[in-house]
Amino acid sequence: MLYNTGGDTMKNFYTQAVHAGEQPDPSSGAADLPIYQSSTFTHRDTEESAAVVQALQAGERKGYLYTRWGNPTVQALEEKLAALEGGQAALAFSSGMAAIATVLLSLVKSGDKIVAARQLYSGTSHLLTERLPALGVETTFVASDRIENFAQAIRPTTKLIYIETPSNPLLEITDIQAIARLAQEHQLVSIIDNTFATPFNQRPLELGIDLVVYSTTKYLCGHGDAMGGAVIGRQEFIDRVLTGFHRDLGGVLSPFNAWLTARGMRTLPLRLERHNANALTLAQFLQQHSGVRQVYYPGLPSHPGHELARRQMPGGFGGMLSFEVQGGLEAGKRALNRVQLCTRAVSLGDVKTLITHPASTTHYIVPPEARRAAGISDGLIRLSVGIEDVQDLMDDLAQALR
Repeated sequence: MLYNTGGDTMKNFYTQAVHAGEQPDPSSGAADLPIYQSSTFTHRDTEESAAVVQALQAGERKGYLYTRWGNPTVQALEEKLAALEGGQAALAFSSGMAAIATVLLSLVKSGDKIVAARQLYSGTSHLLTERLPALGVETTFVASDRIENFAQAIRPTTKLIYIETPSNPLLEITDIQAIARLAQEHQLVSIIDNTFATPFNQRPLELGIDLVVYSTTKYLCGHGDAMGGAVIGRQEFIDRVLTGFHRDLGGVLSPFNAWLTARGMRTLPLRLERHNANALTLAQFLQQHSGVRQVYYPGLPSHPGHELARRQMPGGFGGMLSFEVQGGLEAGKRALNRVQLCTRAVSLGDVKTLITHPASTTHYIVPPEARRAAGISDGLIRLSVGIEDVQDLMDDLAQALR
């Protein structure tokens, strides 16, 4: 259910975050979204069962049969996701990688090619470099700072362009609108991982992108307690994924995790305001610190993608930043080991600040030469800035860097 509240887009976003996809339970009147913790659903008679199956097989949602084929709690989350992203439809998955893998397998076959940004989440990179080639699908990786790099890599067998912006972990900024236009010119599908930005900060569908993928485990859930993934876009693309590999591969989201994620999304805009503000303050603090060599954050005027980020991220620059400590790897490890408030952990988008060393954790499976080519040094530290008091966070980093 979409609510047209009038007013500007951001005010509408706050209302959609609370109400979209949710309504009182018709059987009990429960005001909150119920958890339909059922694997299967019954029908009045065989005619209704047949009608439901036929509709689901055609990609229509006119009832429920089996939770792998659809569930009321999961569907409520999907409606909320579509509303906040500005898409016609959404599909929820058991993890971000389940979403990414299923989407890609639904769109390519043996002999096809993909053009992708060189700097990606390590799981995505591993999928593109190790798993898909075994199925006959090759990927060309390019530096994402120039649209010409993508254009030059396109071949007659290329089927899609895949990007992240801001990228993981160096926060590189790619021109979303230019990528969308390039894909349209060559009749390719354009896909973006919008996990770092969220729809609060950046809405790629409005810039022409075909499909947006997420690890909902991160900012959308926001509390580090539910795995999940999602894909959002036009109905034709979602139907293609739904009737293709979504059910066959079975990476569907559980009703309980769907409920946790929907609950988290109600406060998404409130949390992102704080994530954005805290990250900008910490980036400015670290940039001035004598113990820090370089800070990667698109909100800093010194960032090469700053002006582009200002245009395509109207909600804010996000809660993610990375930095390199003076003294390289060993100095970076010492600083990371000395934090007291920041939590040493992988993942991101939690209400608490998470700090990690990409080369030995999140990007460990990426070969060293590929890491270096992407600009990921062994001394890089990635910070997912939480919603704590920013002075407390600055004090913690100051004593760790001392």
